[in-house]
Amino acid sequence: MNIKEYFSSLFEGTHSLIKGMEVTGKELFTKKITEQYPENRADLKIPERFRATLQFIYDDEGYHKCIACKTCERNCPNGTIQIITRMVDLPNGKKKMKLDKYMYDLGSCTFCGLCVSTCPTDAIEFSNDFEQAVFRREALLKQLNYLPEKEKPTPVPKPAPAPKPEASVKVDEPKDVQPNVEQKETE
Repeated sequence: MNIKEYFSSLFEGTHSLIKGMEVTGKELFTKKITEQYPENRADLKIPERFRATLQFIYDDEGYHKCIACKTCERNCPNGTIQIITRMVDLPNGKKKMKLDKYMYDLGSCTFCGLCVSTCPTDAIEFSNDFEQAVFRREALLKQLNYLPEKEKPTPVPKPAPAPKPEASVKVDEPKDVQPNVEQKETE
């Protein structure tokens, strides 16, 4: 190593040190913002796109849209979603898969959003509830379909159409014509 290379590397190192100290110096004089977290819960602003935990979307009548297709379970990279289904007999004699339990393990979720984005019926979403601290790991295993599932009303079968009256061959006599006397005696 010659003298020229030595001084050029010394100059580069000094320049890098000054640049780093400049960033640190700017931070030294900026106004500090301290979050008073437990006390300011009422006016704490959580961004809408924040991903906290999965939750089902229920309508006004208490029904959810999950059809137990297991797409979210297949797309989850960590296997945090487990869907347990059961077979149900329909009134028309066919069988259908129905959701029994939708289990979600918050402790192993990476909040990637693949389950929400691939759900064909938009049945699940992320909530903004960020306070998920628990003392036991078992408390992180949640069942999302916690509301008791209401049975959808069975469709009432349409009544059979009334039978059409058979055409009669009976010919009505006109009312204003008097019967013939000869016909009356023969009868």
